Amino acid sequence: MDAALLARLERVLAARIELVPDINITTHYVFARDGFASLVEKRDGGFGNIGTPGLITEQGFAALLWREGNGVFVGRGFELPATQKQIDSIRAFDRDLNEALR
Repeated sequence: MDAALLARLERVLAARIELVPDINITTHYVFARDGFASLVEKRDGGFGNIGTPGLITEQGFAALLWREGNGVFVGRGFELPATQKQIDSIRAFDRDLNEALR
C-alpha cells in the first residue's frame, strides 16, 4: 500500500466512516456511516468515482430524492419521508467521504 492510499484510509477512519468488509462486490468498495452507504469504484489499487449515498434499510438501499421541496428516501418498492436530521447527516457523510478520498 502506498503512502497516498494509506493517507486516504486514515482520513476515512478519522471521519468515522467504515469500509464494509466481506461484501461480494468485485468492482466497488462500500463505505458506511450512521446508516448511510456509498459505493466507490475500485481503480488501480485505489479509489475511483464515488457514488451518491443512500439510506440502508431493512427493505434495501434508498436514494434521497426531492418531491415538492421535501426529501424522500426512495427504494425499490418503498418510500420513506426524510427528516432534516437525516438530510443533514447524509450530506455530511457525502462531504466527509469525498474529502477523505480525494
